[in-house]
Amino acid sequence: MTNNKVTQNRDLIILEHIEQDPDATQASLADQLGVAVGTVNWHFKRLVEKGYVKVQRAERRKLRYIITPEGLALRARLTVDYIQTSFRMYRLVRERMNDALSLVRQAGWTSVRLAGEGDVAEVCRLTCMEQGMEIVEDGAAPLLRIDGLKVFIEWQDQDTDQ
Repeated sequence: MTNNKVTQNRDLIILEHIEQDPDATQASLADQLGVAVGTVNWHFKRLVEKGYVKVQRAERRKLRYIITPEGLALRARLTVDYIQTSFRMYRLVRERMNDALSLVRQAGWTSVRLAGEGDVAEVCRLTCMEQGMEIVEDGAAPLLRIDGLKVFIEWQDQDTDQ
C-alpha cells in the first residue's frame, strides 16, 4: 500500500472516530491505529491546517475535535475511495482464483488445498465453494497458496506460478 493510501486510510479512521467521539484522545486513536501518538498528532495537525478539523478546549488539559463541513466531505470522498479500492482488489483476487481453479480442473482435479489467512484467503475459499471445488486439508490435491493478492498453484511434484 502506498504512503498516500496509508495516510488516507488513517485520516478516514481518525475522522470517523472523532465524529463518533469528539472527546477521543490522541492516545486512544494511536492504540486503535496501532501507531505512535506522534503519528496521530501529525495527522491531526494536517487535518486542522487543511480546515477539516477544528480543535476546542473542553477543559484545562482536554481537547475536543470537531469535524468541519469540509471534513465531512473529505470523509465521504475517502469512504468512496476505500470502497472502490476494496472492490477492485476483490475482483482481482476472484479473477486470479478463477484462473487457478480452471488450470486445476484442466489437470483433472476436483479438490484443492488452500494455504493462506485473512480476507484474501476467505475470498479464495468462497470462490472455491461457488465453483464446486472441494477444499481438503491433506492429500495429493494441488495446493493453492495465497500470498498477498497472488494465488500460486503448487503441484505435488512441481511448482507452477499463476
